[in-house]
Amino acid sequence: MTGRPLIPPLLREPAFRRYWSGQTVSSLGDQITLLVIPLIAVSALHADAAQMGYLAAAGYLPYLLLSLHAGSWADRYGRRRRVMIAADLGRAAVLLTVPPAWAAGALTLVQLYAVVLAVGSLSVFFNVCNPPLFVALVPADQYLRGNALINGSRAATYVAGPGLGGLLVQLLAAPMALVVDALSFLVSALFLHRIDPAEPPPAEAGRGSAGEGLRWIRRSPVMRASLLGTATVNLFTFVIGALFVLYATRELGFSPGLLGAVLAAAAVGTLLGAAVTGRLAARIGVGPAFLFGLVLFPAPLLLIPLAGGSTATAAALLFGAEFLSGVGVMILDISAGTIFAACIPDDLRSRVFGAYQAVNYGVRPLGSLLGGLLGSTLGLRPALWIAAIGAVASGLWVVFSPIPRLRELPAQNRPVEQNQRPDQPKPVEHPV
Repeated sequence: MTGRPLIPPLLREPAFRRYWSGQTVSSLGDQITLLVIPLIAVSALHADAAQMGYLAAAGYLPYLLLSLHAGSWADRYGRRRRVMIAADLGRAAVLLTVPPAWAAGALTLVQLYAVVLAVGSLSVFFNVCNPPLFVALVPADQYLRGNALINGSRAATYVAGPGLGGLLVQLLAAPMALVVDALSFLVSALFLHRIDPAEPPPAEAGRGSAGEGLRWIRRSPVMRASLLGTATVNLFTFVIGALFVLYATRELGFSPGLLGAVLAAAAVGTLLGAAVTGRLAARIGVGPAFLFGLVLFPAPLLLIPLAGGSTATAAALLFGAEFLSGVGVMILDISAGTIFAACIPDDLRSRVFGAYQAVNYGVRPLGSLLGGLLGSTLGLRPALWIAAIGAVASGLWVVFSPIPRLRELPAQNRPVEQNQRPDQPKPVEHPV
């Protein structure tokens, strides 16, 4: 009797395995930094709620300002792997400026803002180049499995990263933990250097308009609804994200170690989400799985403003919120990435992703700034209630779209309603 192979077929392919390994190592460093930089601001630089909002906004402001042009430039330039390597090296160099500044007693919030702004800018270019590289490495009939592997390993780093970050902060000074993230970017660059896939060719002269990706999304009912839904949930969850460390440490009295453990609960949830998404999509359809993830992601966040009483009670509520939300976000991410890989034309891929990222990530600094404003004026708990309710309402954008009827992957050159599985991606004249 034969069982499921221990090593998935895609990971037996050297090019995909190196790509996947680089993504995994880089994601581990990212998870450490997501915890460490806010802790540096709170503990070493004594940031208040408004300043925490500014800090979170600085990291995502480049997505709002640069994504459209970065996607257009990437489609014209064409050498996306080289751009990703350069972005990795640049991010490592920027992060390594923090520890010596802290050691010299010269670290300021202004420098921390500049660091996250620079890392965010380089990440924009890395991210718009990533989807074309993915489809160059993965056959069309393996999109769901490929996305599950990438997001599954990312989920594993969600488990290890926050706990490791909290431990590093307790054992060492917080700024020194950023060295780990810098090293992860160097490892990612090394793995990318060792692959050489056949990337989509550069866009033809005159077809690299920055607004072309946005126009394609506007004409596509699937992409339009998904963008509205995910942008709305991002806006409100980033209100929560801007206040969460401050709320947990100052109002609930969590130590860095306990905070890291709570965030690790979300990571355990993402592991479960990554494990079940393939079977869930096969049972109910990839579109319904997308909608289910969009609802399950924000709904448990209502437990966060409910947290109170003893530290144990508050921790239990936050553990539950983070775990269930982690399941939902992974179902959402895998099903969304699979749909997008199938339906976006190759010659528009970076531009469409850049346009999507400009809105979907661009609302994140707005959410962070809104979080700082609401937290400063209304208080932390009322601000968290408003954000949690707004995030839950994001699913309304998708309910009446074609997405809930999308049982299988759409082909690039067929309308969504036909629900036919794609062959190898081909350029098309009209969006889904």
